[in-house]
Amino acid sequence: MRVEILGQERRRRWGDEQKLDIVMSVGVSGATVTEVAHRHDVTRQQIYTWRSELKKKGLLSPSSNAVFVPLDMNAVEIERGEDRQEPSGMIELRLSRGRSLCFDSGVNAATLTRLIQAVEAA
Repeated sequence: MRVEILGQERRRRWGDEQKLDIVMSVGVSGATVTEVAHRHDVTRQQIYTWRSELKKKGLLSPSSNAVFVPLDMNAVEIERGEDRQEPSGMIELRLSRGRSLCFDSGVNAATLTRLIQAVEAA
């Protein structure tokens, strides 16, 4: 059996400027990685790879993919009992994909869980 593939070569070359434009378009007007990948006919993983590559080259700042999550400050409770010590300060929690979450050491565990889930889902 002989199979012949006709048409253009599928492998494309992308310059750093093109990669940067594509990576930076994620989040613009709510565009997801999946939507951007589909628009440019690349895989989602390719966009993540480019993001990492551009950061290593210093072309993409680590904070460029910062995500703002709406937060109801009324839901944030700090538990303080009479025999409980004052919170010792801020805690920074490193999450997946280079994200971090800073919070007071006295934050309610249930509230913290909801915050982590919201950040991970964004």
